Amino acid sequence: MSLSAAFEHHTDQVGDVAIHYVRMGNGAPLVLLHGWPQTWFAWRHIIPILAQHYTVIAPDLRGLGDSSKPANGYDKRTIAEDVYQLTLQLGFERILLVGHDWGGSTAYAYAAAHREGVQRLAIVESLVRSGDPVRDAALGNDAWFATFHSIPSLPETLVGGRERAYLSWFYENFPAVKGAITEADVDEYLRTYSDPRSLHAGFELYRALPTDLKNNAISSQHPLRMPVLALGGDKSMGPKTRQALEVLATDVRGGVLENCGHFVPEEYPDLLASQILDFFAEEK
Repeated sequence: MSLSAAFEHHTDQVGDVAIHYVRMGNGAPLVLLHGWPQTWFAWRHIIPILAQHYTVIAPDLRGLGDSSKPANGYDKRTIAEDVYQLTLQLGFERILLVGHDWGGSTAYAYAAAHREGVQRLAIVESLVRSGDPVRDAALGNDAWFATFHSIPSLPETLVGGRERAYLSWFYENFPAVKGAITEADVDEYLRTYSDPRSLHAGFELYRALPTDLKNNAISSQHPLRMPVLALGGDKSMGPKTRQALEVLATDVRGGVLENCGHFVPEEYPDLLASQILDFFAEEK
């Protein structure tokens, strides 16, 4: 039996999308949101640890993994609303929330839109832009691939049929811990990212940034009040994850993980799970 098959899989219709998610454990709800080019599978090592204390829900964001794949709706507010409606359908009105990469931006959008519905928020290796050009510029320029992915249609044309060659560059070069993402793991990611609709959805996450900036500029006028944990890898975003959030929330903790790259849940799952558990335990 594959690692993926060892989890409890579900798919629920949420508005115009069918959201696939993994569920494990009992207790207060804890929702995990993945980034690009990943799926719920990014959390595979962490879910069993967290599930000893919480009901863990790890969805595939719209367009990705085994969720349905609409042509549009990839601004983070829309994606966050998918997740919010899913949690309500599952009977959870207030959750603990964790996001990595674009999942971090989505987690912020969720918390900003549903402030009473998030007890605590953890964001890992994600630069959540405030919509203020000066503040955002201070975080550094976007990487080359962010610009490339934002071009309409061209990335799909050039990467389509070459998904393994292109995406493997990220899986190999973004972790500081070599071998954190194995060939078998790449196979699982490519199982869905080789679908042209998922490839398109992944690039749409980047193309939606102008809309995200407008939405965040409005949300940032009222900083989040719930405690926020911000973590970055020292070989990747470092202190920038926390710096970005300090203008968006009033109570930001956390910092930098040593000898760590971008894919923290796979590089240091035990350490990340420990940080999350310690932070959320303060709520009890």
